[in-house]
Amino acid sequence: MPQIEVVLGDITRQQVDCVVTAANESLLGGGGVDGAIHRAAGPSLAEAGGALGPCEPGDAIATPAFGLNPPVKHVIHTVGPLWEGGTFGEAGLLASCYRRSLALADELGVRTIAFPAIATGVYGFPADQAARIAVDTLRSTPTAVKLIRLVAYDESAQDLLWTALNGVIHGGGRMAG
Repeated sequence: MPQIEVVLGDITRQQVDCVVTAANESLLGGGGVDGAIHRAAGPSLAEAGGALGPCEPGDAIATPAFGLNPPVKHVIHTVGPLWEGGTFGEAGLLASCYRRSLALADELGVRTIAFPAIATGVYGFPADQAARIAVDTLRSTPTAVKLIRLVAYDESAQDLLWTALNGVIHGGGRMAG
């Protein structure tokens, strides 16, 4: 079973083999975490993604990391569900994003991977539910990955992820594992 940790930080600066981006279906780049990863990786990332897309919600596609700093070698683009109230299979699609990303990571020989909070930005997935789904899915999915880092963009997201991971309210610490 991999070690799962929660950190507050910039996903583009993580020292891991692979980063996951919360992509849109075109894989051409967007806002939020996807925009940050595309800016850091350079225009080749959008070119590669566009050639492979579209990607359906719940699925994932891998590309090289291009201009991201080593040791990052791969970017996994996964498309989260658009929140429509929770009655349209959103939870299952979000869980599939994490499962498909881990499956691709295994195919690529990835041992360390960083995930953002998928679908919680403009796609509107409630962050507390998304954190529980992320942690539960990552814990229950068989993988050869040794370290899964959940990268929070702010303290609120960090606390939700930490609570989902540990089952208790976080209260200001910076890492769990």
